[in-house]
Formats: sequence, C-alpha cells, structure tokens
Amino acid sequence: MLLAGDIGGTKSHLALFSLAAGPRRPVAEAVFSSTAYPDLASMVRAFSAQTQLPIDHACFDVAGPVVANRAQLTNLGWEVDAAALADELRLRQVWLLNDLQATAYAVPQLAPSDLETLHRGEVAESGAIAVVAPGTGLGEAFLVWAGGAYRAYASEGGHTDFGPRDALQVELLNFLSDRFGTVSYERVCSGIGIPNLYDFLRESGRHLPSSALEEQLAGAGDRTPWIVQAALDPLRPDPLCRATLELFVDVLGAEASNLALKVLATGGVYLGGGLPPRLLPLLTSGRFLAAFVAKGRFSELMQKIPVHVILTQAALLGAARYGLEQMGSV
Repeated sequence: MLLAGDIGGTKSHLALFSLAAGPRRPVAEAVFSSTAYPDLASMVRAFSAQTQLPIDHACFDVAGPVVANRAQLTNLGWEVDAAALADELRLRQVWLLNDLQATAYAVPQLAPSDLETLHRGEVAESGAIAVVAPGTGLGEAFLVWAGGAYRAYASEGGHTDFGPRDALQVELLNFLSDRFGTVSYERVCSGIGIPNLYDFLRESGRHLPSSALEEQLAGAGDRTPWIVQAALDPLRPDPLCRATLELFVDVLGAEASNLALKVLATGGVYLGGGLPPRLLPLLTSGRFLAAFVAKGRFSELMQKIPVHVILTQAALLGAARYGLEQMGSV
C-alpha cells in the first residue's frame, strides 16, 4: 500500500493507494492541519492510527526544491529527509517530489472534466508539456516524453527576472525595483504578487481606491482574497481591483508562453495552482490568449499550442502516480 501526501504550509492531504486500484481511486484519505504537527512523521502516525491499514511505501510532494530526496519546508520549519523518514516509520521506501513536479505527473492522468480548455490548438504527439501554477507563489514544471511515457521535471522558473512587455509594465518594474530590488515573476504573477499590482496601480493614480475596500484591506492579513472578490463582483466590480487582475492575466499569459517556448510545449500548456480556476471569467475573455500568442515571429507557433486550466487538486494525484510507478519497479 502506498501513502501519498500533498504537504502544504496550511493543510496537508494524505491518502492511501493500491497498485490494483491506481492513482485515481484512494482507499482512504484525510486532510490535516499542517501546523498542528511538529513534523511529517507525527502527521503520518496520526493518519495510520485513523486508517489502521498497512503502509509499505510513501510519496510526498512539498512546496520547495527537493535535492537528493531531501527538502526544507520553509513555511512549516520542517526538514524532510526521505531515507530518515523511511527508517523512522519503518517503510520500505519514501520518495519526495516538488509540488509542481507532482502536479506535472498528474497531467497525463487528467480527464476532460478536470480541465477547462482556453485554446484547443493542435496537440503534437509526444510533444513536451508546460505547467505554470500561480497560487501563493508561482510554480513551474514541464514534462517530456521518454521511454514510452511522460516524465515530469521541477523548476524554479517563477523566480526568474520579470520582463515587462509594454510601457505600463516597465513602470511596474521600476516601482517594484524600488521596493524589492530584484523583481521575479512571482512578485507580480502569484497570490503574493497581486497586492503588489494593486499598490502600483493605486499609487500611480490610474484608479481611485474605494474607501470601504481600503478599510477592509487595512485589517486583512492577506489582501489577495479581498482584491479578487472585489474584482469579480458580478454587480459592482471594483475598477482598481479589476485593473489589478487584468494586469495579472496579461503577465500570466506572457510568462506561460515564455515557458512554452523554452521547452517547446507542443503538447500543451496547463495552468495549475489555486488562482486560475477562480479567474476563469478573465482567462476566457481573450485577454490571456492575446498575451500568450504575442511573441512576434513565433506568434504562429503559439497559436498552435493548446492551453488548459486544471480544475482539480492535481498534486496528490501526481504524487500517487509517481509512487505507484516506483513501487511497480522496485
């Protein structure tokens, strides 16, 4: 039996899978508050006590780079060493994946109902696939065809330097350079980036802020949900918040096409993370695709690349797929 886990800074989703049932049919599952446990081993023991089912192997995806099967979870203060964890829990083997690598592993398993297609394009058989996932941060990964199957690879592409595309974005870069020094794509194209876009548009004087909303934002620990909610209000969308999300979508479209060009993603681009499903009204308006295909001499190529939004929590599925495949080969 495989234990798969999607380990987040706030909550973690654990589930048991069998080789016979496969990665889409968990035998048992539960969600835990990550901060309620001092380490991953303690959480696993709590899950085992609930299920009373045997566990032989485990595969966990975590937010952050995984090097030599070890990871440091900054938001939790946990250090996870796969070999040490296997010894402590008396498991045959434990594997660790970056959360975006796990999401990428899920892509070949996704059903049409798991996706919203933004652009049908033309899928090239065995073509590389790009995954761009704006959530709290900006994660990126890719898949390549090798040995008769897709293999997923992690990256830290969200931390590359932000490249402005027009005069407004040049102003944005200058504004954020004064605040942060180095400006990565994550600073503008993620949950932590949305308040930066809002501040820029407010302080530039392009839109007057709502006094009522400003009061709400002043008392909020995380301003992003308030900005998104105000922008998508079906009756009275806030103009400043709406402009903030439109700028976000412009940057996301450009960065998604940047990754597509770098890996030649003729198999498609998949938008994961928590934000794209919430922003479907803006993503389907044509604004995203306009930025996605605006690549000069390569615009014709970009027109052929399919683009989808992942509607399901794919990381756990990917961790399960990877772990089951490894179990079948050990």
